[in-house]
Amino acid sequence: MRKSLWILSALLIGIALLVGACAAPASPAPQPAAEATEPTGGEAAAACESKDPVTLQLKWVAQAQFAGYYAAQAQGFYDDECLDITINPGGPDIVPEQVVAGGQADFGINFVPSLLSAREQGTNLVNIAQIYERSAMREISWKDTGIESPADLAGKKVAVWFGGNEFELLATLAKYGIDKDTGVELIQQPFDMNLLIERQVDAAAAMTYNELAQVLETPDKDGNLYTLDQLNVIDFNAEGTAMLQDGIFATEEWLADAANQDIATRFLRASFKGWMFCRDNVDQCVDYVLEQGPALPRGHQTWMMNEVNQLIWPSTTGIGQMDAAIFDQTAGIAQQYGIITNPPSEGAYVTDYAKAALEGIDADTMGADYQPVEVTLTAGGQ
Repeated sequence: MRKSLWILSALLIGIALLVGACAAPASPAPQPAAEATEPTGGEAAAACESKDPVTLQLKWVAQAQFAGYYAAQAQGFYDDECLDITINPGGPDIVPEQVVAGGQADFGINFVPSLLSAREQGTNLVNIAQIYERSAMREISWKDTGIESPADLAGKKVAVWFGGNEFELLATLAKYGIDKDTGVELIQQPFDMNLLIERQVDAAAAMTYNELAQVLETPDKDGNLYTLDQLNVIDFNAEGTAMLQDGIFATEEWLADAANQDIATRFLRASFKGWMFCRDNVDQCVDYVLEQGPALPRGHQTWMMNEVNQLIWPSTTGIGQMDAAIFDQTAGIAQQYGIITNPPSEGAYVTDYAKAALEGIDADTMGADYQPVEVTLTAGGQ
C-alpha cells in the first residue's frame, strides 16, 4: 500500500478548502444506541421505512486494509441499521479529509496525524472511532546486519518513506540519542522493498500488512522465499513511539445535527460488526475484498487481512475506542516533528458515538481470545 503523505495531504487540504478557522461547537451527545434485541440478518432492514444514505471515503484503493467495511456491506449490517452505504476507494490524488470537509462524503478514514494537520489548518474534522489500536509501521533488516535494536541503527543506511511517514522512525532515533542528520544516513525509500532486497540499505520501512509480505513473497537466489527468521524487526509499538493510523472521522458541523448523531452511531455499529466478522472469517472477508477487483492477489490479501486483524484484536476496551495515552503520544510526536505546531485543539476526538455503538452489539467486541491464523505465502503473493 502506498502510505499516507501527511504533509502533502495538509498542503492539498489547505489549497482545496476554504474553511473558516473557527471550529464548530462540540457535538451534543449521540442518541441512545438501539437495543441488542433488534432483529438482524436482514429482518431489521426489511423493517426500515427508509434508509439513510451515507458515504465512506477510504484512504487508499480496495484492499484488506478496509475489509471490515466491505464485510459489513456484504453481510447486510449496514442494511440492518437502515443505512444505504456507498464506499468510495481512495488513491494517490484523493485526500479523505478534503473529501469529507467538502461534503462529498460523510465519513473518512486516514492516519490520525493527517487529521490533526487538517484540523489545525481550520477544518472542523473530528475522530469518532479509532479502529486500529496499534501501528503497522516497522523498520526491518536482515539478521546478518546485526541490527537487533534501534541503537544498532547508528551509522547505518536506513531507508524510510518521507513526506510524513518517517516520524515514528525519527522519534525512535531520538529516543536512543541518534541524531537524524549526523548519526544515521537516511535514504528516501520508494514504495517497494527493492533497496532492502538488493542490500543497498541496511534497514527499510515496512507496513506489516503490505511491504513485509513483499519481502516474504520474494525468492532468493536459490529460488526459496525469504522467511521471517531471516529478518530483524523493530516494532515502534514496543518502543513507545508508534502513531495511530486508520481512524474514522466526520465533521463537527455534520455531527451537530441530532439525526446525524444517530446515523453515526448506527454506521459505527455496523462497521464494528464487519470487523468482528473479519476477525472470525478471514477467507470470506478476502473474498469480499477480491470482489472489488483489487490489483493485489489472494495470497497477499490473505496475509494483509491476517495482519490487519492483529492491529485491532484483541481490543483493550472494545473495538473503536480511543486510547487517550496513545492519542497524546501521537499528537506529541506530530508536534515534535512539525506535522502540527500546537497541541490538538479540544474536540479532536470524541468517544460518545463509538461507546453508544458498542452498547447495541450483543457479541464479543474485544476479542480477548483472538489468535491470528497461519498464512502460507507464495511467490508474488498469488
